[in-house]
Amino acid sequence: MTSIQAIIFDVDDTLYPERDYVFSGYRAVGAAFADRLDVNADELAARMRALFDTPDRRRVFNAIVADAGVAPADADALVQEMVATYRGHTPEIALDPEARELLLDLHDRVALGAISDGYLDVQQRKVDALELAELLDEIVLTDTWGREFWKPHARAFEEIAARLCVAHDRCVYVGDNLAKDFVAPNQLGWQTVLLNRPDRVHGANEAPDNGAPQHTITLLAQLTKLFAL
Repeated sequence: MTSIQAIIFDVDDTLYPERDYVFSGYRAVGAAFADRLDVNADELAARMRALFDTPDRRRVFNAIVADAGVAPADADALVQEMVATYRGHTPEIALDPEARELLLDLHDRVALGAISDGYLDVQQRKVDALELAELLDEIVLTDTWGREFWKPHARAFEEIAARLCVAHDRCVYVGDNLAKDFVAPNQLGWQTVLLNRPDRVHGANEAPDNGAPQHTITLLAQLTKLFAL
């Protein structure tokens, strides 16, 4: 019988493709700013999607505003409006079918939870859109305490283990971002698993010292075999 009593998941690029959220945001921005930039909304969203896989990923809105010929004196304010629309939109996202199936299958076998970084209101809208409260026992959004408690800080891992009343050595964390996801759970004695999506947003990141996952999978369903669940 498995010794694992709890499996905790990252959210973005673990339970659903993060690109889906990004592109949902681009559609919202396209709809909101197409008239002001004198361009078709669908074409604007498509242009943003194309920029996402370029070195301009972090400056997509700046590039769009520059392409539209907005005066430099007005550009920064417009970009900030676009950022606010992106972060404030209601996301059109859904759990991966395999994620939903796995969560339903495991619900009576182990405790289930999620830990996720990001601006609190943004992450809460994702949780709501994905209907995670119906599928998980506990959800910890690290921005509840402020950005200093985002991963790799250990507070969220300590908190969720305590809420679930599960010892650290009986916990598993599944994530996607080598730069930050596995440092704290490794230190606490958790089992750590990288979900290696081929198109994950942070796929180029490298693990810091003591931050490498102990296991790697390509499908969430592989967890059941990995831990004999």
